[in-house]
Amino acid sequence: MNILLSNDDGIMSPGIIILKEYLEQKHNVYVVAPDVERSSTGHAITVRNPLWAKEVKFGQVFFGHAVNGTPADCVKIGLDAIYKNIKFDLIVSGINRGANLGTDVLYSGTVSAALEAALNGYPSIAVSCVKYSEPNYEDGAKVVLEIIDKLNFEKWPKFTTLNVNVPPNSYYEIRGMKVTKQSSRRYQDYFEERKDPYGNSYYWMLGNIIEDDPDPESDYNVVKKGYVSVTPLSVFMTKFDFIEELKKFLEE
Repeated sequence: MNILLSNDDGIMSPGIIILKEYLEQKHNVYVVAPDVERSSTGHAITVRNPLWAKEVKFGQVFFGHAVNGTPADCVKIGLDAIYKNIKFDLIVSGINRGANLGTDVLYSGTVSAALEAALNGYPSIAVSCVKYSEPNYEDGAKVVLEIIDKLNFEKWPKFTTLNVNVPPNSYYEIRGMKVTKQSSRRYQDYFEERKDPYGNSYYWMLGNIIEDDPDPESDYNVVKKGYVSVTPLSVFMTKFDFIEELKKFLEE
């Protein structure tokens, strides 16, 4: 297959380098990724500034294109400009350093790159290693290969991506894969005020993780049990079970 590979940690991050190495064992891989880390940029795109795409080489070996934009920008420019003459079968985003569980998907550049691909009609996968310190990228890459081998991308539902979270276990200790739902895992934010040398206030946003979703099939619960969490996501966010009730108040 022809695979377009991107991320939000930047083109020089170990996660994308290792994933490309593994994917190239079986597939043709083309990299378009941010020039620097663009974590937590969500689905932002660049519309009022130009984008540069620069070739990146390791020694004399071409690796991919670095773009001065967001992860969604990278997918857009990769599909519509840099590699517009290539028919891609799959877009993969990652491997991210740290989890993308629950409401993380709203902020995640990793997931947004995959959703941008889905919005353009391509099958896509976002993959993250939940262990932020010393993430197990090689185990994550093996999981991605396994998922690709098992799925039929010719019968992929439109506007759909998979959000994959790999537990901290080694590959041979992972208990398997579980298809999950997006959990209500979220953050209770607070701001720590500090002073600069001139007495002006500035703030650091901090937060505590809230994990109160009792569903055993929710993403973080599955990961805690040592399984890979695979959550199908859509680009559309309509709250269907509220439509009829809302109509009673607004249309009658």
